[in-house]
Amino acid sequence: MKELIINADDFGLTPGVNEGVIRAHRDGVLTSATLMANKSAFDDAAKRARETPSLGVGCHLVLVGGFAVAPPQEISSLVDADGRLPQSLGALVARLSLGIVRQKHIERELGAQIEKIRGAGIEPTHLDTHKHTHAHPRVMMALAHVANSFGITRVRNPFENLRDSWTTARINGGKSCARLPAAAAARASTPLFRCIARRHGLRSPDHFLGLAGTGHMNLPLLRSLIDTLPDGRTELMLHPGICDADLAATHSRLQTERQAELELLLDPELKRLLIEPGIQLISFRELN
Repeated sequence: MKELIINADDFGLTPGVNEGVIRAHRDGVLTSATLMANKSAFDDAAKRARETPSLGVGCHLVLVGGFAVAPPQEISSLVDADGRLPQSLGALVARLSLGIVRQKHIERELGAQIEKIRGAGIEPTHLDTHKHTHAHPRVMMALAHVANSFGITRVRNPFENLRDSWTTARINGGKSCARLPAAAAARASTPLFRCIARRHGLRSPDHFLGLAGTGHMNLPLLRSLIDTLPDGRTELMLHPGICDADLAATHSRLQTERQAELELLLDPELKRLLIEPGIQLISFRELN
């Protein structure tokens, strides 16, 4: 049996991204989204989520970019004096590797973000992280502790099979090749991730797609990935949204690419590609 979760990251980034997520679910094949608690369009996203109960909504936990949710004095090793989180994944990893960031500060910030989402009337279906920071064992350990404290039992498996990464690069004419070394390096953490998840009773989909294809998703690529979709449960990560001035102001790497992914999720051909092989679309709610 093949089951597929199609998740939109970055819910809450801008009103246009929020509109794209809801449209992709209502009129397309999107089944799930993960909400950022520290972005300016959080309130708008939370309202839309409450109005769309059929959409599974999890937490897109942020340790890179923007301001923290917890008070700066409570997480001083993680943020600067103004409460800003590390501005890049490399900066965070360096601080983690040097032991600068205290574990309890990571947990405090992750917990504050989940509390904010719950306080907005949303019961998270699962947890994942911006920039896949929970591929790092220290972040994964903090996430596991926080998940247990909130009774959340589902988490993204952030490791893409290298075969799928190579397929993505080949079909996209090498556009995704720059991401392959990072994907390969991240896979070294897979055994630790599984060990921590198992120890804390956390469940994940069997497979993960979309890492190498971030910013390059198109119908031929998705057709190939769907044709080779393995048995079990798979999460496909996408970033739909409307490309507008608000999005440009965020300086996100993904701009017109979000619009293209929205149009892809609304394409009737994609729905046909999923129906013909009998793939069942689910959200993290059904991950038992």
